[in-house]
Amino acid sequence: MDIVYIETSVVSHAAARPSSDPTTLALQQQAKRWLAEQRPLYEVVTSQLVIDEASLGDPDAARRRLAALDGIPVLPANPDVDSLAEEIIKRHMMPPSARLDALHVATAALAGVQYLLTQNCTHIANATELPRIYKLLNEVGLSGMLVCAPIEFFGGT
Repeated sequence: MDIVYIETSVVSHAAARPSSDPTTLALQQQAKRWLAEQRPLYEVVTSQLVIDEASLGDPDAARRRLAALDGIPVLPANPDVDSLAEEIIKRHMMPPSARLDALHVATAALAGVQYLLTQNCTHIANATELPRIYKLLNEVGLSGMLVCAPIEFFGGT
């Protein structure tokens, strides 16, 4: 069974109250649909970083985010995560302010997952940076992970 690392943006969208913004509402619906329809088809994992991020902010919203993560195994800490994240930043694939996003990529790649599921297109699923990130991962022997959004699992439906 393929392994999916679920990143904070997906959980945040799935657990949020419906937005009045049509674009955000579409992301929320895609995240909820993925969790309902696709989650059972994969081995889904997350990280302590996601748990920590999901715990921040409004207590009611944090409770909903953590509920969405309930039952998802947390990957063990990997001592190489920081150095890989630093390399992503050093090569200007993500700015220093996006260190948490670099840590998600590093965590998922080092865990050997097949998919990093995200709705963060600013830094993680960024079409201009992904080829460079994939090249770096290949250079360090970590090729094979696909960064993708929930909508990509639905085959156009």
